[in-house]
Amino acid sequence: MTRRPQTEAAKMLKGITLQLTKLSKSVFTEKLENWHIQWAYFLNERSVSSTTGKSFYTHKRLRSAYLSIKNNLSVLFTFEDYPELNIPNTTNALDGSFSDLKNKLRNHNGLSKQRKMKYINGFFKA
Repeated sequence: MTRRPQTEAAKMLKGITLQLTKLSKSVFTEKLENWHIQWAYFLNERSVSSTTGKSFYTHKRLRSAYLSIKNNLSVLFTFEDYPELNIPNTTNALDGSFSDLKNKLRNHNGLSKQRKMKYINGFFKA
């Protein structure tokens, strides 16, 4: 999906996905299923190529986005399945660690692969 979806179906799917961190697995799944029921015909529209004569899905990017969410639904809410592990529902803190690591590795550009691995292991242990 794009940042500024054009079709109504894409706008609605983006709205649902933006609520991902605020909803429980059951509520999110229900909203996603309702969206799919409403837009199933739209997702299954096919067009025919004028040059090859082959048919293809008209809205393949939207279809791909939906299928990706649907297929990964089991791992999107892992934090709910294991409450005793205190897993955060977003990776924001982890992303900050990776950007810090990248900046520090950039300062030591000439390290061999073996020394880089040693540096990364030490970085995460500290």
